[in-house]
Amino acid sequence: MRYAEASNPNTSRFNTDQTARERQYRLSHSAFNGVPKYRKLSAKIPLITEFTEFCATDHYWQVSKMVLDMGLWKHKSDGVFAWRIGRSLELGMRKSSTRAAPSYGSLSVATLFLMLITLFQCTSASPTTPPQPHVQTQLLGRRATNESSLLQCLQVAPPVLSPAGGCHETLMEYTFARSYGQPFIGQYNPPKCSFNRVTINFTVTSAGRQFDRLALMFLYDTEVFRTSTAEPTQDGIIWSYVKDMSGYLALFKTPQKIVFDLGNLIDDTYTGSWDTVLTATFFTAEDTIDPAHVIIPISARKSTQNASSAFIVPDTKAVDTVTLPQNAKRAVFSIAACGQATEEFWWSNVLQSDVNTFGNETTLYGHSAFRELRVLIDGHIAGLAWPFPVIFTGGVVPGFWRPFVGIDAFDLQEDEIDITPFVPLLSDGQPHTFEIQVVGIDNDGSGMGTFTTAVGSNWVVTGKVFLWLDDSEGPTTGTIPAMSAPVSSIALQSTTYQVGNGSQITVLDYSIEVLRSVHIESTIYTSTGSKTSVWSQNVTFSNVGTLSNGGNDQLVSQSTKGTLSGSSDYRKTLDYPLSVSSSYNAPTGGNVTIDASMDRAKNVLQIGDLAFPNSWKVFDYAPHAWFGGSDIGNRQNGTASYLSVPAQKKSYSAGTTEQRYTLSGIDGVQSELLYQRHIVAANNSVVYDEESYGRQLRGHSTFAAPSERFNRGGMHEFAVMAIRAMLGRGPA
Repeated sequence: MRYAEASNPNTSRFNTDQTARERQYRLSHSAFNGVPKYRKLSAKIPLITEFTEFCATDHYWQVSKMVLDMGLWKHKSDGVFAWRIGRSLELGMRKSSTRAAPSYGSLSVATLFLMLITLFQCTSASPTTPPQPHVQTQLLGRRATNESSLLQCLQVAPPVLSPAGGCHETLMEYTFARSYGQPFIGQYNPPKCSFNRVTINFTVTSAGRQFDRLALMFLYDTEVFRTSTAEPTQDGIIWSYVKDMSGYLALFKTPQKIVFDLGNLIDDTYTGSWDTVLTATFFTAEDTIDPAHVIIPISARKSTQNASSAFIVPDTKAVDTVTLPQNAKRAVFSIAACGQATEEFWWSNVLQSDVNTFGNETTLYGHSAFRELRVLIDGHIAGLAWPFPVIFTGGVVPGFWRPFVGIDAFDLQEDEIDITPFVPLLSDGQPHTFEIQVVGIDNDGSGMGTFTTAVGSNWVVTGKVFLWLDDSEGPTTGTIPAMSAPVSSIALQSTTYQVGNGSQITVLDYSIEVLRSVHIESTIYTSTGSKTSVWSQNVTFSNVGTLSNGGNDQLVSQSTKGTLSGSSDYRKTLDYPLSVSSSYNAPTGGNVTIDASMDRAKNVLQIGDLAFPNSWKVFDYAPHAWFGGSDIGNRQNGTASYLSVPAQKKSYSAGTTEQRYTLSGIDGVQSELLYQRHIVAANNSVVYDEESYGRQLRGHSTFAAPSERFNRGGMHEFAVMAIRAMLGRGPA
């Protein structure tokens, strides 16, 4: 991932006869021909008219498991456990599907299947429903020589309430080519229609070869949207992402300067530019959303310089001093932060004492795999956040992330902290200092660890203070917040050893576990009386890893579990499991290969709201529905391989990824399934896609139109990247 700051009324809700839709793609019969192990299974695969019933009997899962496990096996070499993914797509393999699969033991079946599913399945997924009738899709479509050849990329997410009615504005139509340090600058003026909801639609096309890029959108100095790009194909890609922006209603009610920063580079090798259109829809809906009255940025404040207002930490401190209105009754702080460069794969980092375990030839990044985001008010901890490990589309192995991207890659979510206990302190009319720290852990090599802000470079960070004002214009009073000393426990260890007859270290085992707890409380006096305000947080973090084969192979298993609660009937539980296995080979002057598997999830249960509306409130829901909260389950898993050929200055990747997303509304102890999607992709093509509203599955099956040419052995071309840029370790 590359990012450079500027210096360097008509709700379209579904009705009863549209309660559910189902989209399914059929796996090719031919993929199983001649494979004895699966010959009986292939006989069970029905014609397309019978496919829904076939899936319902769970026969699909046998196929899905085979797809997702293909090429993955374990073996022992010199007593060292290592992961390997089959070299099923080697340069020397012929394109003919009639050639016998190479013998790799149990891998031969998976190898043949990967080749055949690529040859018999289409590789460019056409939209299964027409694009939303927004202007950007039409404009960008006209730019493409053949729009049908564009690969449709997506982030799996529920549909957002964004009706065709209301009023629309184009906020940006711009091509980001050589755009490092040159963000788009525009002017926003509120529409003349009345509205209490805002959504944006961001549509992008690109063709050629290009890295994934990070993008930030500001209204003056306030960040309102953070996204990243998919890596393009030679024939081109397109995606649209709709996001609810009603939490920023106060900003959209007044004129704003738009700063959209998407740094990009164009040269003879990296040829892809980003053609973008950003539109906004404004409408009125009957709902319970309660947006903030005032939003104050905590940022570098560079909009007057036509530059991004992001802090780059730790190169600079993320500190801002502001004076707040004196009649606030409620306050929430949000943090936007993600690691870049040496911190992009922070979750794979080792203990600081182990960074030189394998010598200078194998770079390892340190300060542990633990990262914490701290919010300090006048030097006192006001709350903590534990970042979700976003993997961008060039991360680990790019074949994982096409055509659907990693969790949150198109919409990086912000963490929220209720700072209402600090309102009496902040309502004195005086300037107050807010700081966001990125914290890791250093160790002494003897089992002792301490928190540190000396993490690698860099994190892109901004913050915001959301304020709800009291009806009274007098200052809010109350008690000074009582802050229990943050409870912390750090347990860590690492072991190195040799395998075989050599004296060189070949294996590093390490682990770290962190327990954190924060409790802040105060009493607030407003025009409606007194109220006790509380903010509590607890988290358990663990990361266990093994580096073997001299650092070439890594297995990481991480868990982040937390609970957050406030005084406004707000409660949130989070669970971020992550497991990644990767192995690279980079012989001098030879081809570079990476094999990987991953399994990860983002599971969040939330009751009530803080700054941003609860997920069920922005879902395209039935008019009568009402819930107290939402429960989201979002899991991805897959396997992928990467091949870089220096002699050609090209790289190729292939993989399979499966994702399941569910959104349920919660009312007390009851829950109701609102939306779910189950999607599987193999080598640039969606091979299975089922989407439903509620518990009823209805719809149609369809084929995607094949259009994209095949590359070697089923692999597809991607931007050439260094191993270190993809894995966070190894040669640059």
